[in-house]
Amino acid sequence: MTTAKLTGEQIEDIKQMAADHFWPHARPAGDMSDETGLKVVTDAQGVWVTDASGKRYIDTMSSLWLVNIGHGRKEIADAVHAQMTDISFSPSGTVAPATAQLAARVAEMSPDPDSRVYFVSGGSEAVETALKMAKNFHSNNGEATRWKVLSRRGSYHGATFACSSLGGGGISAPTAFGPMMPGNIHVSQPNEYRCQHCANSGGCNLECARDVDRAIEHENPKTVAAFIGEPISAAAGIHVPHPDYWPTIREICDKYGVIMICDEVINGFGRTGKMFATEHWGVKPDIFTVAKALTSGYLPIGAAIASKKVSEAFMGADDKAFRHLFTFGGNPASAAAGMANLDIMEDEGMVQNSAEMGDYLYEQLQTLYEHRIVGDVRGGMGLLCAVELVKDRETRERFPADAELGKKLNPLMDKYGLMGRAGDVISLAPPLCITRDEVDHLVKSLDGIITELETKL
Repeated sequence: MTTAKLTGEQIEDIKQMAADHFWPHARPAGDMSDETGLKVVTDAQGVWVTDASGKRYIDTMSSLWLVNIGHGRKEIADAVHAQMTDISFSPSGTVAPATAQLAARVAEMSPDPDSRVYFVSGGSEAVETALKMAKNFHSNNGEATRWKVLSRRGSYHGATFACSSLGGGGISAPTAFGPMMPGNIHVSQPNEYRCQHCANSGGCNLECARDVDRAIEHENPKTVAAFIGEPISAAAGIHVPHPDYWPTIREICDKYGVIMICDEVINGFGRTGKMFATEHWGVKPDIFTVAKALTSGYLPIGAAIASKKVSEAFMGADDKAFRHLFTFGGNPASAAAGMANLDIMEDEGMVQNSAEMGDYLYEQLQTLYEHRIVGDVRGGMGLLCAVELVKDRETRERFPADAELGKKLNPLMDKYGLMGRAGDVISLAPPLCITRDEVDHLVKSLDGIITELETKL
């Protein structure tokens, strides 16, 4: 059945099946209504997604921060098909050429070209792997007392139990799953708009970075294994940190022998106008994690990428081996998708387009300050921007929960043909193939949405 040509009866059958049996992520199950429920989508091309009724939407979030090369690239399907006709899964104790080739290519792109790439199935597994790798690194070096991990309040690093304990941000509700994993220490988040250290002082004073130093001292450096943070934290509202923030974090981690983990699951592969976001500040993480855009979402994949310093601690004697595995880590079909994806990204200059269109998007978003409820427009590093809505721009007062911004905004997003997330913060991370005309259309639509929202408030 070609889903792009569904009949009305087929659409209703699919909606009923989804209502009865499909359990959507992080939202109530069973709602397939036109007003508040899931949409049935049947086709996508570039930055555009089409629903079953034929209505087109701009994918403002690259679906889930991942369709970087855009939708509908047949080259990926062809590469995956070719790989599957050779070998679709490499048995234990083997490696397929595509997997070895992708590992070498990612390492060559990374801040340390001598890195080793540990493949997994997705972002949560990549972060889980990085945490275990950091703790195991210290154990292999005779410091088994190092087991605590520092993360920033409001960050989101994945949905596994360990990842949910990091930062406390994102979709996880800690009270729903019982006490969080012990040993997770939360520190300040870079956020010049609302920072507890500098929001009212007219500029960053780097106290958010120094909070890491204070936390390590407080916990006892000999108990701290790692610090983890996104170069630009998406879940916390997309705040570009001060230019000296990451170099300062690097110095602090070196001072105490703490492993610095950078979560590039969203930031990586061109999203910020560089292949990896850490390139903006010239810092080299000990471990960094990737997923999502490594295949642009065409197949699941993820990886923890360890610098030579870290990976060498696991070589030699058998008791030094990293006793950790995931069934689909390094899957040949996913690796083939990754290779084809990177070909497209490089051949079509998508990282450069992200930098150029990101600057243009950020510039055009400044026009939204004409609306009294637009408190802050953030971005300036690639196609990763945000618009924060406030009740009072002067005091930065948030709208109360009973204003129900999300419930008011979502129908407006639908009306104006935008598909993404909207609430107090409207996040914008469209595919890297977006054009100037599509940016103009996106910003014009946002302007209409906010205009209508103001009348409802």
